[in-house]
Order: sequence, then C-alpha cells, then structure tokens
Amino acid sequence: MKSHFDIRQSNYFTETQFSHLMQRRIHKVLLICSGYDAFMLEEDGRIDEQIFNEYVSLNLRYPPQFIHVGSAEEAFNVLKEQKIDLVITMLSIGGMDPFEMAKKVKERYEFIPIVVLTPFSREVSVRMRRQDTSAIDYIFCWLGNADIMLAIIKLIEDEMNVQHDVEEVGVQCVLLVEDSIRFYSSYLPLIYRLILTQAKKFMDEGLNEHQKMMRMRGRPKILLARTYEEALELYQKYNDNLLGIISDVSFEKEGVKDTEAGIKFAKVVKRANPYMPFILQSSNKSLGEVAKDLRVGFLYKHSSSLLRKLKEFINTYMAFGDFIFIDPVTGQEVCRVSNLKELQEKLFQIPDETLFYHFKRDHVSKWLNARALFAVAEVVKYLKVEDFADLEETKKFLFDTIASFRYSKARGIIAKFYREKFDEYLTFTRIGDGTIGGKARGLAFLNMLIKKHQSLNTLTDVLVTIPRTVVLSTDVFDEFMEVNKLYPIALSEASDDEIMKAFVAGQLPERIHGDLLKFMSIIQGPIAIRSSSVLEDSHYQPFAGIYSTYMIPKGEDQTVVLNQLCDAIKCVYASAFYQSSKRYMEATMNVIDEERMGIVLQEVVGQRHGDVFYPTFSGVGRSVNFYPIAPEKAEDGIVNVAMGLGKHIVEGGMTLRFSPKYPQKILQLSSPDLAVRETQKSFYALDLNADSFTASVNDAVNIKKLNLKVAEEQGTLRWLGSVYDYNTHMIRDGLMAKGLRLVTFANVLKYDSFPLADIMRTVLEIGQKEMNQPVEIEFAVDLQTPHGQPPVFYLLQIRPIVDSKETIEENLEEMNPNDALIYSNSALGNGVINGVEDVIYIKKEGFNPANNSKLVPVFEKLNAPFHDNNKSYILIGPGRWGSQDPWLGVPVKWTQISAARVIVEMGLEDYRVDPSQGTHFFQNLTSLRVAYFTVTPSIGDGYFNIDYLNSLDAVYEDEYIRHVKLHSEGTIKVDGQKGIGVVMLPKKAEVD
Repeated sequence: MKSHFDIRQSNYFTETQFSHLMQRRIHKVLLICSGYDAFMLEEDGRIDEQIFNEYVSLNLRYPPQFIHVGSAEEAFNVLKEQKIDLVITMLSIGGMDPFEMAKKVKERYEFIPIVVLTPFSREVSVRMRRQDTSAIDYIFCWLGNADIMLAIIKLIEDEMNVQHDVEEVGVQCVLLVEDSIRFYSSYLPLIYRLILTQAKKFMDEGLNEHQKMMRMRGRPKILLARTYEEALELYQKYNDNLLGIISDVSFEKEGVKDTEAGIKFAKVVKRANPYMPFILQSSNKSLGEVAKDLRVGFLYKHSSSLLRKLKEFINTYMAFGDFIFIDPVTGQEVCRVSNLKELQEKLFQIPDETLFYHFKRDHVSKWLNARALFAVAEVVKYLKVEDFADLEETKKFLFDTIASFRYSKARGIIAKFYREKFDEYLTFTRIGDGTIGGKARGLAFLNMLIKKHQSLNTLTDVLVTIPRTVVLSTDVFDEFMEVNKLYPIALSEASDDEIMKAFVAGQLPERIHGDLLKFMSIIQGPIAIRSSSVLEDSHYQPFAGIYSTYMIPKGEDQTVVLNQLCDAIKCVYASAFYQSSKRYMEATMNVIDEERMGIVLQEVVGQRHGDVFYPTFSGVGRSVNFYPIAPEKAEDGIVNVAMGLGKHIVEGGMTLRFSPKYPQKILQLSSPDLAVRETQKSFYALDLNADSFTASVNDAVNIKKLNLKVAEEQGTLRWLGSVYDYNTHMIRDGLMAKGLRLVTFANVLKYDSFPLADIMRTVLEIGQKEMNQPVEIEFAVDLQTPHGQPPVFYLLQIRPIVDSKETIEENLEEMNPNDALIYSNSALGNGVINGVEDVIYIKKEGFNPANNSKLVPVFEKLNAPFHDNNKSYILIGPGRWGSQDPWLGVPVKWTQISAARVIVEMGLEDYRVDPSQGTHFFQNLTSLRVAYFTVTPSIGDGYFNIDYLNSLDAVYEDEYIRHVKLHSEGTIKVDGQKGIGVVMLPKKAEVD
C-alpha cells in the first residue's frame, strides 16, 4: 500500500449498480419475410444461431428468440398469442403491403417497434421515398452481414433504456446524426462492434465472472438522430454524458433538406463545449476545409477507407482505445495506459504540462466513463487543476481517488484470483472454482457487512477491515487427494504423524504455485494458513477449532517461504483425517469422506517485534452472555480479550472478560487480589526465525509463549498494562510505577484510547441481526501501526451460536433447589434432556489442582465405552473443563469427554474459576447442545447433592474420580432464557 493513501477513504465511493441497468430487453423478435428472404438472411444456418454466435463472441447475454412467419395473417396470429418485443419485416410478405401492415400493427400494439429490412438498390430507394413510413420506426439496408441484426436489436434496446441508465449511473452515449439509410446501416454495426469489443476490455475491471458480466451493462449507448431537431434535442438532453458526435452534413431541418444542417449543429455544439469530439462526414469533399475551420474532424463518404477512418476517430477521440498521454507542444506520445491500475501506477511519471493539457480538456474523465468507471470519472470530471497548489497535489489526489475506488470495488465480494491483476487493493480473492468452506464464507460475509454498514466505516481514527485473504477452494483439495492417492491412508487408522507425513510427501497442483508466489509477493508479513472445511462454522455443524491452523514467517528466500507455505497447506489438509477429527465426526454423526477442505491464506495481524510477530491484542465476542452479572443482561453480549495471538483465548488461557455495554465493570479487576490472580501472565507470538517452522502435527510448532516483561520491553504492554503496587496494595493504571505488571486493558476500556467497547457493541449487534441468531466473532487489533496510519480492528471470523428451540413450560425458579441433584443459576442450554443415568465426578476430598493433568487419560478411558455405545453421562468437577492451563481445570480435549451430555463446573470454597466462555472448546459444547452448569455451593450459588452421589455404589473409583450409576434415568431441565439448570433427583432417591 502506498504510504500516502489512507484506506479509510475507500468508504466514500458508492458502488455502481450495474444490475439496475439495461432492464428492458428484446426477448422475442417477429421476423416477417418470404421463404426466399429468410434464406437470404440465414444463408447456411438459422438466424437464431447466427445471432447467438454474435452474442457469444462479444460476451453478451440474453440473445433474442426469432419467430419467422411468411404472411401478415400469420404475423397477427403470433402477435395475439405471444409477447413480441420487436417486429422486423422485409418488403416481400404475403397477403399485405408491409407499410400497410405496419400501420395495422401500430394501431393494435402501439409500443412494439417496427423495423423494415430491405436489400439495398436504387429501385428500392425510389420505392421507399414514395411510401408512407410513419408507422415504421427504422428502415435498414440488408448488406449480407448478420451484424445488422445485432445493431438493430441493440439500437432499440438503447433507446428503451438510455434515459433511465444515464440518470441512474451516468452511462455514456455516442450520438450519430445520419438520415441516409445506406450509411447508418453501415455505421451502426461498426460502431456497435467497436463499443462491444471495448466493453469486453473493461470487463477486466470486474473482479469475478458475475461482476464482469454486470459491467457489460455499463457500455456506452448509441443514439441515432435523423433530423436537426432530433439531434439538438438528444444533445441538449445528454450533453454531459456524450463521448462524441458523428454527424452527416446534409439532412432535414424544419421539415426540409438543409445542405448545411450538420455544420450548423457543429457550431452549436462547439460553442457550448469546444472539446467535444465531433466529426462531420459528407459526399462533398470540399467541406473538409469548413470542418477544419470549425476544429472538427471530417470524413469523405465515398472514400475507400471510410469505415477504417471512422474506427480510428472513435478509438482516438472517444476514448475507446488506450489512453495516450501526449506532449502538448510536439504532439508526441509520452505515456500510454490501458486500464485503471496502469493509470494509477504511471501517474507520477507523467509531465505536469501533459497532465494539465488532458485535464483541461476533460480527456481523463471521458476515458474513465468509456470504461464504465463512472464513480471515479465523476470525481475527476469536476477536478479543477487550479484548485491545487501544484500538479503534484493533483496527482496525489487522483492517485488516492483511484486507490480508494479500487479498495471500495473489492469490498464485499469474492473476487476471482487473476495472477496478473492481484495487488494490495484486493481484500478477498479465491483460487479455484469449488466451494470455499465455512470459515471463508464467514470471512466473506464479514467483508460484505463492513461494506454494507456505514456505522463500521465512519468510526473516528479507526479502520475496520478483514486481513487480506486468498482462499483455495475445495477443488484444489479434491485434485490433491485424487492425484496423490491419499484417501486410503487418510481413512485408515494410521497415526496422525503417519498421515501428516504422507500428505506432506504429496504434490499440490502445479497450477497454483504461480498464484501462491504472486500472493507471497504482495503480503508484507507472516502468513496464516487456516482450515475452511465445508462443515466448519455452518449453522448446525460445530467444527470450531477442530482442524489445524499454521503460521509461517515471510523470509527473504522466496523458495523457502513457498515450500513452507505448501507444507502448511498439506498439514491443514491432513488434519481433517487425524484421530481426533475422526472421533469428532462420529460424535457429530458426520461421514468423514464427505468432508472437503478449503484453505484460507491470510496476512497475520500485527507488527514485528524483534524476532517475533503478534497483534496488540486479540479477542472473541459473543452477542449473548450466558453468565451475566447484574446490571448486565444476556442480550448485552460478552467479550474476552488477551494480549498477543488469539491462541491464548481459544485454548482457554486467562483472559479479560467484559460486557461491551459496561466495559469498566470487570469482575476480575474488582479487587487487587482477584486482578493479580485472574489476569493474563503470558502471551503467544509467532517465531520469525525461518527454521522454526517444520511440517508437524503440532500446529503451534513455531509459536512462542512469552512473559509480560518481553511485552513491556517491546512497547505492547503500555497500551494494556497496569501495575500492582505491593506496598500500597493498589492497582495503578499505566506502567510508570514499580510493581507487578498486569494486563488490565485500562487504557482501552477505562480511558477509551481505542473504542473497543463501541466497536464490539456495533459488530455484535450487526452480526446477530444479519444472521438472525446469536453469533460469536473473533477479532484482532493492531494499535502499533506506522506513524500517520490509524489503528486497525480486524474481523477474523463469524459463526452462529447454535441454539436449541425447545422450550421449558414449567417455572424452574419456583423449584426448591434442595429437591434437585444439581441446581444451577448459571446454566447454559435450553430444553429437556432424558436418558442419562451415569455420573462421573471428581471427589472433593483431597482435591488438588496440581493433579489435574493426571486425570486426563482416566477421563478419556471412561469416556470411550460411552462414545462407542452412543450413551451419555453427567460430568462434574472443580474448575474449568478444557482449559490448557491445568491450574484452572482439567485440560481435556473435547474428544476425551465427547459423550458427556451435561458438564458441571464446580467451584470449591478455596477454588473458584470464571466459566469457560470464548474458547473453541466452549463453542463446541454449546453448539452440540451439551447442558453446561456452573455451581459454587460454598457461596450460595446453586446446589449440589454430593452426599447422594457418594451413597451410590461405584462402577469405577480411584483416588480422584468416581463413576456411579443413578437409580433410574435422570431428567435434566434447562431454561436458557433465565439461565437456570436442574438435574432432577431420580425417583428411587425421592422415595428414600
């Protein structure tokens, strides 16, 4: 990105609505002619086929259908039965004179245009002059070329759409003034072919196939005038949108032939706009001198090179070719550009006097308009070079305008990856034609939301965006799997390491290597390689964090980076077939060979700090808070933030938790003791040493865990830190005092140095509204941007929080907690769960968090038979389930407790931990509708009848864990609206 362009400017462009253009089209053409004429038209094929081929060759859609009849009677029958958009009649039709028939058609069908098509000859011309042609819209000469049919249809369509399309987006026009049937029948096919060929070129400004086709609708329109009055009316109506005028000299003025009508018209135009491209054409060669005096072009109609010279004029003066910058003194070419990107790149190379010459004559805006770049052209058209101190300022403004437009154009769409066009202005592109997977869809959705909602674009001194992203679609995965014959080992029970090595040994499709190299050349920093499978982050398939994510540094040696990038892609592919993934598939009742993997390649958010790289902080926000603390409400949402890479959050590390509505009310900071105990002690960063990455099952192979001292030395902690003063037992914001460093986010949340709470409120509200259900959003923030650039809030992922639709009819608040086995005031889930008769719990007696890691294999062993037999159990234990910090809870992975239907986090008198919100583990629990309770009976928060469980015989028991079977199936009820959860006492226990 050029240093003097502020990306925030990209939000002031309104997108051109090409889909609103060309709304009225010719769909059915009634062709009335004799069998002989039809044969003449068709030659060796049907007229439909010829027109279809013309359309295809010019990348046009909607070729019309031709209905051929041979007589007037047949014609009227068709007109009664079908909706006809255009009637084309030859002179030889059965049963009625064509001019008489045209009158009758107009009487009954006033708005259907009628065209007479006739072979050209002197006899025909004489006959035509004697006829009453008032009912005929146009007469054309058939010159043996199917181009004339295309020109007729497009001329009628242009006439039908011109007013709307000019007013809607400023579509440009070419005015042809000609009353000779013979000449306009030659000119129009030529001009249309030039225009449509030009349109094929500016299609390249489109970023995907749909956008390319839509841009075709913005092509210039041709207006045909056959009298002076028609010409003047069209000029006055569309003069601001005219690319140029081609005019005959002799045509009707005030009802009579005027041999100087064209000269008079040229004088009117040149007085109003001396720089309007204008060319006269005449059979009188001597009028060339008159044209020269008027400073307009001239064509001799009987020249053997008439059409070639007309083509040269259109390309040169109506801005249809390359833009050629010339030296105004010598007339020599200085520079040539063929598209918007080239114009931007070469802008500062153009001499001032050249730029001044072209700007003064409005050449640049005309050239942009001819390419349907209306939004940029509008700015440039009204740009006065006199408004700037010097032309360097003008160039800078124009550079920023083009940059802004290119950013704006790329916002909100999934662009096709074109190697030769990929640059820093493209936010989201795709390689391949398959699906892009759930995670990529979420990113594309976020990109669209940023464009759609102005509230995200108007934040003061903050940029909201997504990281630059390229997606490898699933067809690349399919080809990789098939060519390397990887399915046998992938679907086998081979170890994760064996599967990974087999995948890394495979070859990615050769065709994507060049694309990856181009991507690497644009990306400045490290690259993240993330999974985007077809099942990930879908509305009803919770696959958060199941597959691997790798990061690689961007070193100097392109070959090394490319090899590491390819290895990381293959490792992500392999992770779809690791043992934990297969077990997870079974737990979610999916078939693993239905899974297909897309890959998200992204810039890693953040800045370099010595030999590591990380963002200032990362976070996860949820639009629903299942554990609100008054005055918070569930609908206010909840956010977890942590310094450094988001790995710290998704793996259950210590984070700061706040409600975006009450950002200064943070439980963890409510007392110095809590703050010291419950805030972040370390953070994650990417190791920038190229040797630190190797293909591995462990996707954190090159991730470093660092302490807060490092963050303070690198300047990151100053944004987020406070100090605990041992002497005064107080927390002081900032890092000036001596004492223990804490991550409190005080500058951000208390003093609003960055509007995090406002952004999260807005983003979560928009996300939930657009998805029509609660959402979880991952983000990262870079506050340490280069001088002069705003801090950046990066949206990384959005996924729905799957919500049960069951309802609880009874009021659980009225129940006596002592009548339950477990009663929780902080319960997640909704509905009734039956069929659970087993409980596995950690004994309170002798509990010590130092033993938490030892318990993992035991739980995995106890879980296995439940999983295999499709049964479930209630799991109870102190602390945070799934935490990667064993001091906070048992560090199990989801697959090791996947059969648990109810999970209870229990606080003890001397051991209490915040509930596990914001982690991938937590997301999977909620998405799979596992009831999730928090109880701390020692402080009166909920109830737990441990005596009843202890009275039951043990199915399994060791020093730390008991597995018991209830007397009968337990019933679990959860009221998700009120956050109340109950495990009912089994009936036998009630009797006892």
